[in-house]
Amino acid sequence: QVQLVESGGGLVQAGGSLRLSCAASGSIFSIGAMGWYRQAPGKQRGLVAAITSGGSTDYADSLRGRFTISRDNAKNTVYLQMNSLKPEDTAVYYCNAQITKSGDYSNKAYWGQGTQVTVSS
Repeated sequence: QVQLVESGGGLVQAGGSLRLSCAASGSIFSIGAMGWYRQAPGKQRGLVAAITSGGSTDYADSLRGRFTISRDNAKNTVYLQMNSLKPEDTAVYYCNAQITKSGDYSNKAYWGQGTQVTVSS
């Protein structure tokens, strides 16, 4: 089994910062790209940021400069540093990772359970 567990969400005032973490665990052979998505009420889930195993990053255009994605390959963990938060950043944030399982070497995308981020004005 493979699990992604997110942490670090919560309530913050506008202008504040939060750091999300997502740790992958279980029968993991390797992890490719990892990323963060978010879904606000009544909206579709969309990409926030992604990072390859080599460290190349990509961001939603509207978030570039305020959010920073990073990863620790030794810990199978991806992070999202969110600065200058705005009320419109309020959403459930989901972690995603492309994982090859050990044993059968099957490869697929896994999702975390989501963590709520609420930014008050």
